[in-house]
Parts: sequence; C-alpha cells; structure tokens
Amino acid sequence: MRNIWAFTWGALVGILGGLIGLGGAEFRLPVLVSIFNYRTLQAIIINLIVSLVTVTFSFIFRSGVIGVENVFANLTVIINILAGSLIGSYVGVHYATQINERTLNRVVVVFLFFLSFVLIAHNLIFSVQSWQLPDLLKIGIGFIVGIVIGIFSSMLGVAGGELIIPTIIMVFAIDIKLAGGLSLAISIPTIIMGLFKYRSQQRLKEVKSDQRFIVSMASGSILGAFIGSNLLRYVASSWLYVILGVILLLSALKLAGHKRSV
Repeated sequence: MRNIWAFTWGALVGILGGLIGLGGAEFRLPVLVSIFNYRTLQAIIINLIVSLVTVTFSFIFRSGVIGVENVFANLTVIINILAGSLIGSYVGVHYATQINERTLNRVVVVFLFFLSFVLIAHNLIFSVQSWQLPDLLKIGIGFIVGIVIGIFSSMLGVAGGELIIPTIIMVFAIDIKLAGGLSLAISIPTIIMGLFKYRSQQRLKEVKSDQRFIVSMASGSILGAFIGSNLLRYVASSWLYVILGVILLLSALKLAGHKRSV
C-alpha cells in the first residue's frame, strides 16, 4: 500500500512539474517528510533522485510541445546559468550534510515559504518587462543566480525551476513556456551533480532500503510528467501559479508544524 501511495503522489506532483517546467520537488518534499515520515536529509536525497527522473521525462515530453530546436537555439543561456549551478550544487551538499536535521528542516520550511510567495506573486513578477542589460552583465547575473540555484538544489533536493524561470524571462527576455523548457535542461545536470556529491560522501546508502518506494514514486512521476506536459497545450498558466503557490504555502505550514523529531 505504501508503494501505491508513493506512485499516486509521484503522479500528482509530476503533473504539476510537467505543466510548469519544474521537477515538482518543492511539492514532493513536504509529502516525503510529513506523510511518509522520512528524516529531512533522507527526504532530500529521495527528492533529488525522483526529481531527476521527473525533470528528464518532463524535458522529453515538453520538447514535443515547445520544439527541441528552440531549446538548442538558446544553448548559450543554458550554459551560462548551468556553469554557476554546477558549482553551487557541489557546494550545497556540504552544507546539507554538515548542519543538524532540525536546522535543515527549518531551512526547508523557509525556502518553501519563499517559493510559495514567488508563485503567488507570479503574475506581478512576470508582468515586469525584461531588463535591458549589457550582455556582460547578463552573463554575470546568470552565473551568480546559477550558483544560488545549485546550492538550493542539492541542499534541499529541488530542481530550482522557480528561480531559473524568472531569471530567464527577465534577464534574457525569453517566453515563459520556452523558459520552462530551458529550466528543465539546466536542472538535469545540476541534480546529477548533487547526487554525485552525495554518492561521494556515501550518503546514498541512507535510502538504499527504500529502492521500491523510490521506483514507485519515480514511475508515477513519469506518468504525471507526460500528462502535465500534454496539458500544457490547453491550460492557461496564469492562475495555475497562484493555486500552486497556495498549495505550497499550506505544505510549508504543515511541515513547520510537524512535531516529529528531525
């Protein structure tokens, strides 16, 4: 029954990820901690593994909608942000494994609150016109934002799309749907770097006994990513962000009130 629920939650989160261009990890993390009762660090590692599957398949499915040629046409933007995110991802694992679980849990809660307000204020943020910046400054901003994204990715088990997408839109003046595709392309190697670092510190053994659970949730995520990516053709995204922001805010409140010792 536990694995069935893992599949179900994986599918639900995968739909959200496929729709927006995210790995859905910010929604999955509270579920892993509050519903499946994983310790925070365990939840982060599982989240990264499932996020990698979700992001990869979301990218494949989404490419059929936005056109893979459009993604490769913006390869310089991907490389720019990715250069910073790989560095940040490598560094983030160090912080995640050095601080205690209770502190890490608090960091997760604060991050979820922040992301919820970003999503709720999505229409306001994206109504701002793209910044007219010199190319060198754009590269610098993309690199610095990439480092921040990478740190949060490996430290909290998220893909960082909520930070990547606004950056791509406002700094590089790219359409929101295409920005979601570029975000996925950046997230894949960023997550891989985080997992590589966790593996080098022998932290993956902490979730070795949960392989069936991970496979079930990842399988559900693939199905959800397929559904979400295809719904992209029909669903207006403006109010969707607000709804998801509210869901994320409630998830953060639930996690903040979670009394189990971490």
